[in-house]
Amino acid sequence: MAVRAMNSCVIFRSAATPPLAASRRCCVRQFTTSRNRKHLNLHSFLRCTPYPLSHVTVRSYSVHNLVEMVMEELASIRKRGRVRATSKLEFASTGELLEDKLKKGTLQKGLLLEFKKDSERVLLAVALKPDGKKNWMVSDQNGITTSIKPQQVTFIVPGAENFEPTEISDFVQKAQDNLDTALLEFAWNELVEKNKSVTVQELAEMIFGSAEPLESYCAHLLLSRDEVYFTVLESKGLSPVYGPRTATQVGEFLRRKLAKEAAEKEFEELIQLLRSAKKLPPHDKPPRSSWKTEEKIWHKIESLEAFAIDACKNDDQKRTAGMILKAMGLAKTSSAAVNLLIDIGYFPVHVNLDLLKLNIPTDHRDEILSVAESILSSPTDLDEADRVDLTHLKVYAIDVDEADELDDALSATRLQDGRIKVWIHVADPTSLLQPGSIIDKDARRRGTSIFLPTATYPMFPERLAMEGMSLKQGRLCNAVTVSVVLHSDGSIAEYSVENSIIKPTYMLTYESATELLHLNLEEEIELKVLSEAAALRLRWRQEQGAIDTGTLETRIKVTNPDHPEPSIKLYVENQADAAMRLVSEMMILCGEVIATYGSHNNIPLPYRGQPQSNIDTSAFEHLPEGPVRSSAIVRIMRAAEMDFRNPVRHGVLGLPGYVQFTSPIRRYMDLAAHYQVKAFLRGDSLPFSAGELEGIASTVNMTTRVVRRLSSSSLRYWILEYLRRQPKGKRFRALVLRFIKDRIAAILLTEIGVQASSWVSLGVQIGDEVDVQVEEAHPRDDVLSLKEVEAV
Repeated sequence: MAVRAMNSCVIFRSAATPPLAASRRCCVRQFTTSRNRKHLNLHSFLRCTPYPLSHVTVRSYSVHNLVEMVMEELASIRKRGRVRATSKLEFASTGELLEDKLKKGTLQKGLLLEFKKDSERVLLAVALKPDGKKNWMVSDQNGITTSIKPQQVTFIVPGAENFEPTEISDFVQKAQDNLDTALLEFAWNELVEKNKSVTVQELAEMIFGSAEPLESYCAHLLLSRDEVYFTVLESKGLSPVYGPRTATQVGEFLRRKLAKEAAEKEFEELIQLLRSAKKLPPHDKPPRSSWKTEEKIWHKIESLEAFAIDACKNDDQKRTAGMILKAMGLAKTSSAAVNLLIDIGYFPVHVNLDLLKLNIPTDHRDEILSVAESILSSPTDLDEADRVDLTHLKVYAIDVDEADELDDALSATRLQDGRIKVWIHVADPTSLLQPGSIIDKDARRRGTSIFLPTATYPMFPERLAMEGMSLKQGRLCNAVTVSVVLHSDGSIAEYSVENSIIKPTYMLTYESATELLHLNLEEEIELKVLSEAAALRLRWRQEQGAIDTGTLETRIKVTNPDHPEPSIKLYVENQADAAMRLVSEMMILCGEVIATYGSHNNIPLPYRGQPQSNIDTSAFEHLPEGPVRSSAIVRIMRAAEMDFRNPVRHGVLGLPGYVQFTSPIRRYMDLAAHYQVKAFLRGDSLPFSAGELEGIASTVNMTTRVVRRLSSSSLRYWILEYLRRQPKGKRFRALVLRFIKDRIAAILLTEIGVQASSWVSLGVQIGDEVDVQVEEAHPRDDVLSLKEVEAV
């Protein structure tokens, strides 16, 4: 007779009683109705058993002796050989332990065993035959024959000898059908009071009333998968001894289990949400903001985003992202994470990953915006009394057509002696700011405005920059004006630097300014004089050793960038264009004057120089003028250098000294130069020493390099996207700049303004033009493949 004790109930079962199903149904019913009672309702139990009472022998036991009764009965059974509680595997026919036979590699054919297939899978298999000295060939539950090592075996099913591989599937199914974790709780309730330990077979006998192969395997599965009630006390080979955890431990583990189950449910709901969003058409996908409404969802999406841009803060974010990607059937790579975030609508199709990776601020804090509004509402100008009124001058502001901030403007006239006088008017943001103010510190941290094809991120809050600092057509504007009289050879005859007030007359694009120059209108004589001044200056600088590095420059304007197919406008500007040359020469002239002014007055400024003061341009005279020669010269140039006490010769510009001064709204170092010059004009102490300027420049220049890299990568992305959209087979004219290797040439697509590489045919030389077609253009992977085609 087998006896089972659980809480305050006892179940009696004759030896003829079938195992598992019937007795477990009765057990569960009795347990649920009587577990909190002090005494067993025996008649209730007898009514529920499906077996005749004549087959059942009933002995009377007190509640206190229930566990002892079970253990005594088990001991009696063990003596009769029905259950072995030696914590060893069953004996083979020779009497040798199967565990020992496993170690020796002499397992019998037909043995049913469990083995570890890999880090995540455990399978049942039947031993077929030895494979070498130690390994065995087995046939697993999936019908696959494989060789396993002894250390892969995790359990040998007791009594399951001469098992057929075809029987495994049915065996596994029956085991799964009869697993009930509630049975572990029943057993734990009884064993914990006496701190009794059990083996797999003992537990099988206790909860199923039998230690037959199926029951033993079910008990093994329950114990090996259990995370709450039992723990391994002693591991004797493949037959460990399990002990019940304390009530406190069980309570804690139950709490953890419930939390784990809740987390798993929450995770599965997220996966279903992701799958649903992925299936939706682009215009129906949930907006980015919707993923942030629930904290539990946002935490996981945030981890996925961090993984996508290689910015995980901890291992938890990496693990969470990996789980999501695995659940979605994707590779654990950043590109897979990016594509998933695009597919669910969190990222736009053309998301700028570099902008996210570099963690560049694109918005201004509320505190900064509030201070900016205060400045606009009550502006004060420390230099109001000292401003020179230049509103009588015709003032031209020339910039790109989408410029939001206008930093500079120009005026010119011809003096009675024939010489040319020009005025370079620079916006005066320092009339509204003080060094060290909250707005100033924020601008210093940003270092520069960011101009991307998709957006502009200004150094200052937009309203402050646009309405308070920027030059505006037809409005009185504060400025710092540099006036210069030129000698006939283009050198500086005299100059002045002063605070001014101007009224810009025209806001022109480069295209419209060039058109006006070509029209040569008498009423726009001042623009023609500016063009003459620019030509004089260029000729003079070249005589001083200046090197012309002008080439084609590409600009792209993308509207509605979050749309899957945004509008792209491409502009290719030739820096040798009349209007662009005019503006650049006047800006260079302003930089020379400020350097000279600073040197004469001992003002610490960010003086810029160029080490290549003696480049032998004759070495490049064999190359065609323009982009070919310029690209060759640029390749040998080194980076500019800075000094904060004295001017440094700028060999490339052909100047004895140079200071960037004309973009104080866009570049912080230009603003710093303004602070210094403005303080000197007022007679105040200079805000920065040379050492302080150097420290500021070190930080700002690092930020500027990052922004420059971002701007370059963003521009290239959209150029490639532009090319990807072009009709297949479209031809592009390209200029051969140099040869990289054999017939692989670096070329410049003159209609696009982008450099690439392509194989060119024999006979093509540097400076020749060829026709090419785009074979591949993948902006996300930065791939551009071109091939030469025969000219039409």
